[in-house]
Amino acid sequence: MCQIQTHSKGDIMEYILKNGIVYDPANEVNGEKMDVMFKDGVIVDNVSADAKVLDVTDKIVMPAGIDPHAHVAGPKLVVGRLYRPEDSRRGVTQKTKVLRSESGFSIPSCPATGYRYSRLGYGTVVEAAMPPLEAKHTHEEIATIPQLDIPALPLFGNNWFVMEYAKDNNIEDIAAFIAAWLKISKGYGVKIVNPCGSEAWGWGMNVHGFNDKAPYFDVTSKEVVIALAKANEMLNLPHSIHIHPNDLGHPGNVPTTLETMDAMDGIKKGKGAAEIRDQVMHMTHLQFHSYLGNSWKDVTSGAEEVAKHFNKKDNITCDIGQVTFDETTTMTADAPMEYDLFKLSGLKWTNKDIECETAAGIIPCIYSKRSPVSTLQWAIGLELFLLIEDPWRVCLTTDHPNAGPFTRYPRIISWLMSNEKRQDMCENEVHKWVNKRTLLPTLEREYDFYDIATITRAAPAKIYGFTDKGALTPGYRADIAVYDINPNEIDPSRQSDAIEEGFNVAEYTIKDGQILVKDKEIVKVKESQNVWVNVKGWEQQEQKVIDNIMPFFTQYYSVKWENYPVHDHYVSNPIRIDVDGK
Repeated sequence: MCQIQTHSKGDIMEYILKNGIVYDPANEVNGEKMDVMFKDGVIVDNVSADAKVLDVTDKIVMPAGIDPHAHVAGPKLVVGRLYRPEDSRRGVTQKTKVLRSESGFSIPSCPATGYRYSRLGYGTVVEAAMPPLEAKHTHEEIATIPQLDIPALPLFGNNWFVMEYAKDNNIEDIAAFIAAWLKISKGYGVKIVNPCGSEAWGWGMNVHGFNDKAPYFDVTSKEVVIALAKANEMLNLPHSIHIHPNDLGHPGNVPTTLETMDAMDGIKKGKGAAEIRDQVMHMTHLQFHSYLGNSWKDVTSGAEEVAKHFNKKDNITCDIGQVTFDETTTMTADAPMEYDLFKLSGLKWTNKDIECETAAGIIPCIYSKRSPVSTLQWAIGLELFLLIEDPWRVCLTTDHPNAGPFTRYPRIISWLMSNEKRQDMCENEVHKWVNKRTLLPTLEREYDFYDIATITRAAPAKIYGFTDKGALTPGYRADIAVYDINPNEIDPSRQSDAIEEGFNVAEYTIKDGQILVKDKEIVKVKESQNVWVNVKGWEQQEQKVIDNIMPFFTQYYSVKWENYPVHDHYVSNPIRIDVDGK
């Protein structure tokens, strides 16, 4: 289905990672001692006698990590850095012979973002919310983040043209619009945030249910989501729709979450869609959508109800948005939610209505172990991880930086692998709401290394339809992480601190066959690659849609059409994925 065109190559060298303990769920390799070989940037079955040997005896070897949902590039990141100089003063490092200086904690500088993901053993991160109007800036920032493959998801759920087409149930024109806008914005897939609600923010309002209508558009959130899902599958896109449901962060939002899941009943995956993905909807930061109650006074965990419903739906996947107990910065295209958070916290905030497309908001947030609400949110995320039965359908995220910075992933891994650690925190560290209003103290399940490799590597790759990463399959790109952890000598349940320390910095991080991290130090910096989807076969319909909407674009947008698309020179190092939309 997909033809990948890349403009960069790995080192023209052969390597053997010798005697590592390999976890590669896509190939059902579970802790086997074996060699991993790569040549000219790709995984291979064998190499010549001239291959360079890297001794990784009894160290964990996995595919490089894939972060399926984070906010790392775009105008809201820039505003956040300007808005929070106190955050930028943290994490400051000096320039070295290899690295530029770093700054920032929850909103790292662009170079720091790439370096820190490399140190974690990650090779890919998805920018999860790109306004098409400001896509040029997003791609400029992506160009300054090193070390990674970075797809970006354009926002569609509050677009004026999409809502008009959805009102008329005009699926074919929505599909043509999506195909055109992926080219125009150089985007990877369809992102939906608080459908109809972010548009309502332009009028000082919000929607609070799946069946609420956008002001002045006479279309409901449900109608928009179903229409976009049908169009997504009509185009055979590698990723499904990617949705931030309505009512994020509000007590009593569980019914809306369940209704959103139910809306996908009867929607089938496109016949030509990515062979490896199963879902027709990916629900992001599910933790923020799993609250029962009527107010913050009587709020309780809805994780059990959400997980039970989710387990029955084989066409839906999710990531969690795990709270990490940090001072951080929340930023989202769900502007009315950010206003609600401002009213609760009284902290400085900013909001923006992005003409005809979406909205956005930014506000600092402190997740404290002493806070009942923060403790509840922390527990709900872990409950979902432990109650969702299939690790292939759930991914590790913090919704960076919203629930905490991505640099906390090793800490979350230690929590998932150690019931003893979780129990100690419930008894001695966090607010007692954890015992009164959640099931977490009763959940004994522990993830193993195979599960961790699934939720951080194999599952995100499958969910995004990646056919060249997330596995150590011959022919795949040589994206590999090695950790200084001997699984035969460590008990994750009893040695959670050692697990966190081991995953904090990779022994080796290899990207496209190039060794970026060696002996836990960054030794090489490489240019990131910008991954986008080019739909083929819809060119006539795309032009028809553009011609039809042009009078409205001219009337309502503040930019000329000629200045709106992302031109090729903004995407300096692309990986174009060609998709047969027919």
